[in-house]
Amino acid sequence: MTSRKIAVTGAGGFVGSLLKRRFSGIVPIARNATLDEIKRALEGAHVVINLAGAPIIKRWSESYKKVLYSSRIETTRRLVEALNSSDVEHFISTSATGIYPDDMDCDESCPRLADDFLGRLARDWEMEASKCKKKTTILRFGVVLGNDGGALKRMLLPFRLGLGGPIGDGSSVLSWIDIEDLMRIYEFVLETGIEGVLNAVSPRPVTNKEFTKALARVLRRPAILPVPPFILRLLYGEGATVITGSKRVYPNRLLEAGFRFKYPDIHSSLQHLLA
Repeated sequence: MTSRKIAVTGAGGFVGSLLKRRFSGIVPIARNATLDEIKRALEGAHVVINLAGAPIIKRWSESYKKVLYSSRIETTRRLVEALNSSDVEHFISTSATGIYPDDMDCDESCPRLADDFLGRLARDWEMEASKCKKKTTILRFGVVLGNDGGALKRMLLPFRLGLGGPIGDGSSVLSWIDIEDLMRIYEFVLETGIEGVLNAVSPRPVTNKEFTKALARVLRRPAILPVPPFILRLLYGEGATVITGSKRVYPNRLLEAGFRFKYPDIHSSLQHLLA
């Protein structure tokens, strides 16, 4: 399975770089590749993994919103056009739990979608991916925790300095996934061929307060200085919703298909990542 040729967009990013270590036969597709260049990259490929997308945790100016949109929707549209005229067997695309409304228990059957920029971005991203005529799987990522990149790396310095703390009253909910379990989900999808939408999240979402306490405990540092949400809005503008949003998302389809998480709870994940 892992010896098959796998073409990857976004191979230089946090998740993509770990996929390259995990699987042999990875062929990167350049960020600004033309349709003809993508078609050439797909020659002989059995699987395509789509991770293309500009970083989401930044200040969202109107111009940057256009970058977020084009780097996901337009890139996926071009990729799917190439896929549909190729011999690729399986397309694994990416989305995010930002597609779900705040403060609502959601699995893959959730009847409501978030009516904000992040929700519409994820919805349109999935719509383009769903136009693929090949076997298609869409992974809705929660916050990906890893020790050499991603959201956790941004948090470590203030916590290690004893300056960490919950956001506001700490009641917002975080749906997250350990990077090791995310890699194992990719292996599971490739082994089983499971199609459709899958929530790539731990089965145990945590409040921001619970996450803060767990991180402080593992680092053996205090975490008593709350971060006012307005500070995040000053830094990131509308983009602060990525940090302050409250998503209670569950991976029911993965569990029903027999996937078992190695790090289902936040404490075991952080111990694994930061030991």
